[in-house]
Amino acid sequence: MAAPATITVTLPQIAKAIDHSLLHPAMTDSQIFSGLEAAKRLKVAAACVKPYSVPVARDVLADSDVLICAVVGFPHGSSTTRTKVLEAEEAVGEGAREIDMVVNVGKVLGGDWEYATNEIRAVNEAVVRRGAALKVIFENDLLGDEHIVRLCKICSALSVAFVKTSTGFGFVRRPADGLYACRGATVPHIQLMKASAAPGVLVKAAGGIRTLDDLLLAMAAGASRIGASATEAILEEAVALGIGTVPVEIVLPSPIPTTGGVY
Repeated sequence: MAAPATITVTLPQIAKAIDHSLLHPAMTDSQIFSGLEAAKRLKVAAACVKPYSVPVARDVLADSDVLICAVVGFPHGSSTTRTKVLEAEEAVGEGAREIDMVVNVGKVLGGDWEYATNEIRAVNEAVVRRGAALKVIFENDLLGDEHIVRLCKICSALSVAFVKTSTGFGFVRRPADGLYACRGATVPHIQLMKASAAPGVLVKAAGGIRTLDDLLLAMAAGASRIGASATEAILEEAVALGIGTVPVEIVLPSPIPTTGGVY
């Protein structure tokens, strides 16, 4: 019998792998403020916010090393290229250091690779020119493997900083009951993106990552950054498991198929 797969981690390493998500459309200003305070206290990599929340994020996170990440064309990627560029420029101008931009999924599915490439190029150039980094969200629930691979190749050619699995809001109608759900980040998709992207392009996994096991499986599969709204619960779980500042070897669980949800 093969030895169980393991991963060696520390609590600060886990925290600095997380983009704390504050993206649910029903979040109030007070909830966003509390979420930003939590991101600061937990010392995560970034707080991921909607564009209008960038100024308050800048104020709350001013004396910390937590980055501000703003979403663009979120969640459906349907804005024009010019609108996405302007949205990204405004967010970076207000203090965002990272931009998570959703591709035009319909153009990708329709095979209009010229449009998809030009759009990613335009947003990436605008972001990089202002000293920030771009993460390109694919929305894998809606795509086939061939689309994911092609997008990874395009992002690699354009030297994009990250490719990202999902928004967490890419709901697909289930044939069995007619309800809508999303799988979000899956181990096979993370592995496919890691294998298809250039070495300098990192992978962000987001959507449905709610537990420490989910996070560790995503990291082991090749994700360098994790988008999650359950950040506090995940880190509390890590502490309860004895993970601290000293590296600890953790046995990974077998991947469990996800049934849907948002991050």
